Amino acid sequence: MAHLDLEEQEQLDQLKHYWNQYGNAITWILIVVFGSIAAYNGWQYWERRQAAQASFLYDEVERAAGSGDAARVEQAYKDIKDRFGRTTYAQQAGLLAGRVLVERGKADAGKSALQWVASDAKDEGLQAVARLRLAALLVDAKDYDGALKQLNAGMPREFEALAADRRGDIYNLQGKKDQAKLEYMKAWQAFSADSQYRPLVEVKLTALGVDVQTLKPAGETAKS
Repeated sequence: MAHLDLEEQEQLDQLKHYWNQYGNAITWILIVVFGSIAAYNGWQYWERRQAAQASFLYDEVERAAGSGDAARVEQAYKDIKDRFGRTTYAQQAGLLAGRVLVERGKADAGKSALQWVASDAKDEGLQAVARLRLAALLVDAKDYDGALKQLNAGMPREFEALAADRRGDIYNLQGKKDQAKLEYMKAWQAFSADSQYRPLVEVKLTALGVDVQTLKPAGETAKS
C-alpha cells in the first residue's frame, strides 16, 4: 500500500509540475476554443434571425407588387435593402422591385434596383438575372455600350447562352452583322437541342443568311 501511495504521490507531483508549466497556455487555448464555439453559435442565431426578419419584409414587397402599388414597392424594397441588404431575400426583392417599378413607369428607380443586385448580390445567379434585365432596359434606351458592359461582366455557365443571344441582338441593331452572327452561333451551340430558345436563335441566324444545318453535329443533322 505504501508503494502505491508513493507512486500516486509521484504522479500527483508530476501533474502539478506539468500544470505549473503549461496550465496557463491550456487555459487560454480552452478559452479560445469555447469562445469560438460560442461566437459561431451566436453568429448562426443572428443569421437565422436576420433571414426571418428579411423574409417578412420580402413578403411585404410581394404584396405591394401584387397590388401594383409602385410607391409601396419602392418603400418596401428600400426597407429590406437598408436593413437586410446582405440577405438573399433583399436581393430577390431587388429583382422584383426592378421589374414592377419599370412596368409602373418608374424606369430610373427600377434600373437602380437592378443595378444594386447586379453589383452587390452574393448569388451569381441573381446577379446574372439582374444584368440580363438591366441590359434589356439599356437596349430600349439605345444605350448599347452600357448593355454590352452588363452582358460582358461575367456570367455563370448556365446564363452564357442567353448573354450571347442578347449580345447578338445588340450587334444586329447596330448593323454589325458579322459580330451578331458570331454571338448567335455561340448562343445556338450553348443551348441544348430541346431548349425552347434554340428555335428563336435559329430564326435570327436564318435572317442573317446562316444555314443552321451546317452548325449541327452529323448525328443531329441526320436525325433532322
